[in-house]
Amino acid sequence: MNKSWVGITLVACFLQGCGSGSAAEPDVATNMVVSSSSLASRQAIPEKYSAYGENVSPALSWSGAPSGTKSFVLLLEDPDAPSKTPFVHWVVYNIPGGTTSIGEGQSPAGGVVGKNSANMVAYYGPKPPSGMHHYHFIVYALDADLTLDAGAEKDAVVKAMAGHALGRGELIGTFSH
Repeated sequence: MNKSWVGITLVACFLQGCGSGSAAEPDVATNMVVSSSSLASRQAIPEKYSAYGENVSPALSWSGAPSGTKSFVLLLEDPDAPSKTPFVHWVVYNIPGGTTSIGEGQSPAGGVVGKNSANMVAYYGPKPPSGMHHYHFIVYALDADLTLDAGAEKDAVVKAMAGHALGRGELIGTFSH
């Protein structure tokens, strides 16, 4: 490989985050709607759902899953966290395909909870160190269940999702303390 191609490859890796250790989420159509009776889209998340409050997960629901959906993945991330990658607050995978909602303070029945960035296998509510942060509740529809052990981290879940994502939906809330 000549020197100019090596330079181009290094620049491309820098721009795309090659070797960053974080798996890229699937690029799939946003064709689902995610909503909550606990919080409004693009509005402040009530303190009850934060790690400063009761640290319970909000109620969530989704609709518009594509045909062929066998399972769902739920991720809650804070891309405003002061780190290279978003802070992961919640990972749930293998949520049964017929599921359309999660009650307040509950994990989805039949779903498997993964490990968050706080190194806990649980929901961990917003707890920004300072300023306004955006929290992305992302639901992916998959054409299969994922073959993962309980407590898998986001990167393993995203890697296992490769080639299986049929659609996605997202609800964004904000929080500052």
